[in-house]
Amino acid sequence: QVQLVESGGGLVQAGGSLRLNCAVSGIIFRVNAMGWYRQAPGKQRELVATITSGGSTNYADSVKGRFTISRDNAKSTVYLQMNSLKPEDTAVYYCNAEADTIAVFRGRYWGQGTQVTVSS
Repeated sequence: QVQLVESGGGLVQAGGSLRLNCAVSGIIFRVNAMGWYRQAPGKQRELVATITSGGSTNYADSVKGRFTISRDNAKSTVYLQMNSLKPEDTAVYYCNAEADTIAVFRGRYWGQGTQVTVSS
């Protein structure tokens, strides 16, 4: 079974920084693309950033230049460095990973979510 465990959320003032971490565990042959999504109250879940196993990245326009996604393949961990945070960044942030296991090829898995709150 694949598990994604997130950490690093919290409360921060506008203009501050936070770093989110997400570790993937389980009997996994390969972790492919990884990413972060977020869901604010009353809104749909939206993509924040993704990163391929080769390191190619993609960002939502709203976070470009402020957020940086990175990964450590040896640790099956993905990070999201969030700088210059704004109140509109307030949301539950979810980690996502695509992985190959003995039973599932290219399965998509989600973390439990971590709350990020930015005060004005």
